[in-house]
Amino acid sequence: MFYIVAFICVLGIAVGQILFKLSAIELHKTGSVFAQTTLIMMASAFALYGFTTLAWIWVLQKIDLGKAYPLMAFAFVLVPIGSYFILGEKFNQQYFIGVALIITGIILAVRS
Repeated sequence: MFYIVAFICVLGIAVGQILFKLSAIELHKTGSVFAQTTLIMMASAFALYGFTTLAWIWVLQKIDLGKAYPLMAFAFVLVPIGSYFILGEKFNQQYFIGVALIITGIILAVRS
């Protein structure tokens, strides 16, 4: 159960990063932090980060930091996947080799 919530936290952090990128895009378009679309994106990102942080603190009450923190590395996998589908970003073969190494490292760290 605790690991599921930890993974949800990682997912929230990844979505938050995409929202921050969308905020940056909106800021570039509107030229103002106070434009409605920019504020909505930024507020959504901050709210998600705040909620995720509170959930992460709860997780850390239940799981050792050394066991939980390797799961945060999944954000290095999830953010680019999201940026590929949502933002149309492209990646080369070396990136996917790196992702495979990150996943392998996460599995090794969590199983130890």
